Amino acid sequence: MQRLPAMLCRKVVRPSCDVFINHRGIDTKRNIAGLLYDSLTRMGVRSFLDSMNMKPGDRLFDHIDKAILGCKVGVAVFSPRYCDSYFCLHELALLMESNKRVVPIFYDVKPSQLLVKDNGTCSAKELQRFTLALQEAKNTVGLTFDSLNGDWSELLRDASEAVIVNLLEVKEEEKRMRK
Repeated sequence: MQRLPAMLCRKVVRPSCDVFINHRGIDTKRNIAGLLYDSLTRMGVRSFLDSMNMKPGDRLFDHIDKAILGCKVGVAVFSPRYCDSYFCLHELALLMESNKRVVPIFYDVKPSQLLVKDNGTCSAKELQRFTLALQEAKNTVGLTFDSLNGDWSELLRDASEAVIVNLLEVKEEEKRMRK
């Protein structure tokens, strides 16, 4: 069996982030996505949030896809206009296709309200890919939050805890797989 060069192995073993935060920026970057990123960072968790981890000149899909493939856990922050974003749906599909653990947060939206819409810009194959990923996420236990009546500190605590628990479980599974 051919061995990978040591430098490449280090890059594969050491992901660029532990957690990828998938969100619709216009809806959630200034609240739950940004707050969760800050909370996890303070806890020592390497998280990816596009506005915090990308710089001018970075290739959008290359950088984001690499972060998703390298992460251990994804957080999908669903908001009322989440499904209007090709980028959000692409990221979610890649998280699901790469068998990442995903913690859904339903922010001001019920799972049943999330639908992939055919606005004529996606191929039938992409629409099916997005629909399958969305259905899988909707069938995953997540957190729900009403921004008008909810307790922000409770949401942040619960979301951070859910991410940490999932990270620990993934690391434990990886350890068992290496034995």
